[in-house]
This record gives sequence, structure tokens and C-alpha cells, in this order.
Amino acid sequence: MKRLKSGVLLIALFLFSALIHSNEVAYKTEVIVEGLDNPWSIAFVSENHWLVTERTGDLRTVKDGVLQSDPVAGVPEVLFAGQGGLSEVLLHPNFSENRLVYLSFSESDSVETKLNRLTVVRGRLEENSLLEVKTIFNSYPLRKTAAHYGARMKFMADRTLLITSGDGFNYREKAQALDNHFGKIVRVNDDGSIPANNPFLNTPGALPEIWSYGHRNLQGLVISDDGTVFEHEHGPKGGDELNVVEPGKNYGWPAITYGVDYSGAIISPFTEQPGMEQPIQHWVPSIAPSGMTLYQGGMFPMWEGDLFISALVPGDVRRIELDGKKAIKETIMFNEFGRIRDVASAPDGSLILATDGANGQLIRVSAVK
Repeated sequence: MKRLKSGVLLIALFLFSALIHSNEVAYKTEVIVEGLDNPWSIAFVSENHWLVTERTGDLRTVKDGVLQSDPVAGVPEVLFAGQGGLSEVLLHPNFSENRLVYLSFSESDSVETKLNRLTVVRGRLEENSLLEVKTIFNSYPLRKTAAHYGARMKFMADRTLLITSGDGFNYREKAQALDNHFGKIVRVNDDGSIPANNPFLNTPGALPEIWSYGHRNLQGLVISDDGTVFEHEHGPKGGDELNVVEPGKNYGWPAITYGVDYSGAIISPFTEQPGMEQPIQHWVPSIAPSGMTLYQGGMFPMWEGDLFISALVPGDVRRIELDGKKAIKETIMFNEFGRIRDVASAPDGSLILATDGANGQLIRVSAVK
């Protein structure tokens, strides 16, 4: 009898240990909002007040889980073409005091030239209007293509703003040069002026706002509490990357890559070169990474400190467990909703997924109580 009890105890201890170390978390999903036109980014004014960009050009408001019929007034006209449109919405770190909202979008230069650029503006949100709108960044030079804008933004602890600027698809060789914004992360103050400690400030011929270079199409950007900058970008056919980005560093595109051209042609025979940084993770074949959040919500303790990366192909979210600045494990999640354009951490600790397309949804992932 004692042996039987001992055996039962051992089994119970084993099962308890397996439960503690399991990566499975009980959660539920529910559609909060439907009918969004190509949603791209989400910002949380409060737990019950959200802002959502539609790539077609509107900034929408969700209050108490209900999509408001009237879009926010005062948003500049955007170029909705190809991959372009209204992209990121970001609140100033002192939003509760200054009400400043930042928007990134593609913008036509003029009807005559048929050229365009990435633009970032800021404005003051009052009621349902954006007032005192000011341009704080225009990408240079102008481009012909409507693709690879990057367009993600994130504030650093010192209140400077990082902006990702993609390589424009047809301008990839320029990602290695410092006289343009193709394939770059730029860093500006919250009013668009240049910080005095940017890495290329005194480099002849370099644009002073450049913070890092050698990128492709950067659409994920988060900053951890210790200041680590995580960025992901689309590769060509294969070679999507997750990087830890540091100022002044070269991330290699297109001189090194783990992907090939869409035709199958070799872009570069090299996956590494001296003086060029390696990703902490890459994907072959591509997953088409879109948004990214660093989970610190508390609702899911086992996910604390993990990266969540939304992906368009075939459509899922990648949970990346980290050991400091190293990616140690990847788990595929939420693959029942199709293409996911963004993933965001809500104030209540839930995750909000934005599905891609003309009838986009916002889906809440919350704990089962």
C-alpha cells in the first residue's frame, strides 16, 4: 500500500511539473470589430478607447468595443496604392498631457511627377479631430514605386523617435549608402529635429538623421525596458529577419541575405560579411512578418518578455521566447484567422490581432478565467 501511494505521488508530481513547464496557455479569442478597410496599426488611448489606421486613409476610433462611424477629421491625404497608404499610429509618451498623435503614410509629391515618399506627421487629438498637423519627416529622395515603405515608429526612453524607412523595392542598392533614406532606421526628436548624438552626425555625405542602415522592408519595431531595439523586416523570397538593432550598424541588405530574388536569381552569394550584422533569427521560406509587440501585460504570466510577431503568409503569429538578446524558441499561434497585419498589447493585458484586407477584423486574445 505504501508503494502504491508513493507511485501515485510520483505521478502527481510529474504531472504538476509538466503543467508548470508547459508552453500551452488557456486563452479564448473573440472578434471585437469587423468591417475595417485594410487595418494596419492600433494605438490605445485607454482601455476602452482605441485608434486604428486603415491603409485606405482613415484613422478610425473604437470606443467600448464599438467602431465609431465617423473617422478622425484632419488626417492628411495619403497615397493608397500598391503597399502604400496610412500606416502607423503612435501616441506621444506624454500623450495624456499634450494629446500628440503621430502618423506615418505614403504621400504623392504631385500629380505631374507621379513620385511619392514616406511621410510622418504629428497632430493634437481633440475630440474626433486632429489639429495643428505638422510634418516632421519626409523620406529622401522621392521614389517611383509604391512599395517597401517600412513606416513603423517607436519612441525611445529619451523621447527620441525611431522611424523605419524601407528600400522602395527597386532601390535596394541604396540601402548601403548613407546619402538617402532607403533601407534605413532614422532617429529624430519628437518635433522632427536631429538629436545631437546620432551616429552619422559628423560623417561627410551622410544624412544626419540615419540611425542604422542596410535594411530591406522593416515593419516590426519594439523597444524593451532595457533599451534593446528589436526590428523585423521582409526578405525577398526567403530571408525574413529578426534583428537586434544598434546605432551606426550595417544590417547587410542587399550585400548579404538568406533569400533569393522572386525569379529565383541570386541576389548575393553571401550570408555574412565582415562589418555586417547577423539577424538573431531568419525565416526560409518567408513568413512575411508585419507587426510586433513585446508582451508585458500580466494577463499571461508565461508570455512575459516574449515577442509576438504577426505574419501574413500563410497567416499566423509567431511567439519568440528570448534569452536576453537571443531568440531561443518559436511557437506558431493563432493560425485560424488568415493574414494578420498587426499584433498589439492592450492595456488590460490581452493581445489584439488585426486581420489584413478589405473586411479587416480586430480579434481579442484573452485568458480563460
